[in-house]
Amino acid sequence: MKLKILGILLVAAVVSQFIPYGKDHTNPAVQAEPEWDSSRTRELFSRTCADCHSHETIWPAYSNYAPVSWLIQSDIDEGREHFNVSNWGLQQKNKANEAAEAVREGEMPPWFYLIPHADARLSDSEEGELIRGLIATFGDKKAESQNKD
Repeated sequence: MKLKILGILLVAAVVSQFIPYGKDHTNPAVQAEPEWDSSRTRELFSRTCADCHSHETIWPAYSNYAPVSWLIQSDIDEGREHFNVSNWGLQQKNKANEAAEAVREGEMPPWFYLIPHADARLSDSEEGELIRGLIATFGDKKAESQNKD
């Protein structure tokens, strides 16, 4: 019975490699970029956020193998849909003013992204720099909502 289950799993793993979703690792052209408050903010953003929130994704080798490729593609599609600095000013929907809060609250980058991307881990001072730079570049939804009250 165990051998039969193992055989089925092996066949499923091989067959899943032929599903094309998550295999197209071409990045669309950068259309427009925001006016960053500093090159340091852009550098920290690129190191920590750009794989999912720009058209400058670096596709790791493991992103070629299903089902991991599906998860990565889904995360990138969702990230680009909500906030994409490579289509700056061209998007209908952009949650840029939520970027600082997402970093401040520990929601971004997601914990599972940090496991294989050690360079995306920020020190406390780098995180503070990034948050201040994101606010200076994009604004801050939290501060905007407090000002409306």
